[in-house]
Amino acid sequence: MDAARTLRRRLHTAPELGWDEHQTAVMIREQLDALQMSWRAVAGTGTLATLAADATGPHIALRGDIDALPITEQTGLDYASAVEGRMHACGHDGHTATLLATAAWLKQHEAELAGSVTLIFQPAEEGGHGAKALIREGALDGIDFIYGWHNWPAIPFGKIVCPDGPIMCGNGTFDITVHGRGGHASQPERCADPVLAASAITVNLQQVVSRRLAPQQPAVLSVTSIRAESAPTVTPDCAVLGGSIRVADAATRERLNAAIDEVATATARAYGVSCEVVHYPRYEATINHPQAAAFMREAWAADHGAAAFDRAFTPPAMASEDFSDYLREIPGAFALIGADDGPAHQHNLHSARYDFNDRLIESVVRFYSRLVGIAPPHETKE
Repeated sequence: MDAARTLRRRLHTAPELGWDEHQTAVMIREQLDALQMSWRAVAGTGTLATLAADATGPHIALRGDIDALPITEQTGLDYASAVEGRMHACGHDGHTATLLATAAWLKQHEAELAGSVTLIFQPAEEGGHGAKALIREGALDGIDFIYGWHNWPAIPFGKIVCPDGPIMCGNGTFDITVHGRGGHASQPERCADPVLAASAITVNLQQVVSRRLAPQQPAVLSVTSIRAESAPTVTPDCAVLGGSIRVADAATRERLNAAIDEVATATARAYGVSCEVVHYPRYEATINHPQAAAFMREAWAADHGAAAFDRAFTPPAMASEDFSDYLREIPGAFALIGADDGPAHQHNLHSARYDFNDRLIESVVRFYSRLVGIAPPHETKE
């Protein structure tokens, strides 16, 4: 797996943001050309590669995401990002390298495949709705099942989480614009203070999850910003709150959004101001199909044993994934695979100090190989 590790670090030095992964796409396609694999571009920087196109068994898709994040790296690694303000801080460089290593192994055993296998190199997972764009352009046409994974530093190395049902939450964001009446700070009675009202709205929204939802219901509501630019002696005319929600199903999303509207509007009225709430739906929850999830667990256990299921991690994770869009279209499942084997791989996803654990590459190539019905490879020097 040395070649895959080297490629992963090349990708790490040259991160590209969603919908701008042009050089990343070139590297992927060069690797596929070297393997003499047919591929086609999709949604600009996306790439689909297919093996055993004429096989008659179930057609399985395996997905890897390719985009980076707008983060300045602080790892100090000799292969750290060479692009200021951009970084592979979520491990998509590792996901891409792993899928290419899987391609290399499967190409050697293409004649043994009972069904076709499509490898999806997906752009713009980080909030760019890349999966949705690929689906629109036919990426799932003819596919029977789809599988994906994400490295997870909060899980011990080699352990997996792959439940039936929700594995990652859906998310959304909101803006609340509070309209008041500005004026001189020395005359509060002549003002309708939007800053005070925005502060009260923030405090009241923090009670929505604990008092409107059952304790067993996974959900998060966070106010993440308050913007009310002004001078020290000036009460402004308006303040803007920004925030995020995380939900495990569409019904909870509706309840949470309705509660935000109600609490914000009522609180604003109580403070003599008004407000407007705008919701921005982002990704839906990633919900595994039970049969496919059981198949993933069996494939992982074949190499790692039943003890490799992480019983301490309670799904769903509150983070979000646009793999959810695929699972809303066809059967499949998504897994979180532990990366924590010591301090170097304990930094959170989206941290400026995060680095993908290269030891995962071999484990997941074996895993993916089992999912498509091929005996997995053993560690070899490439």
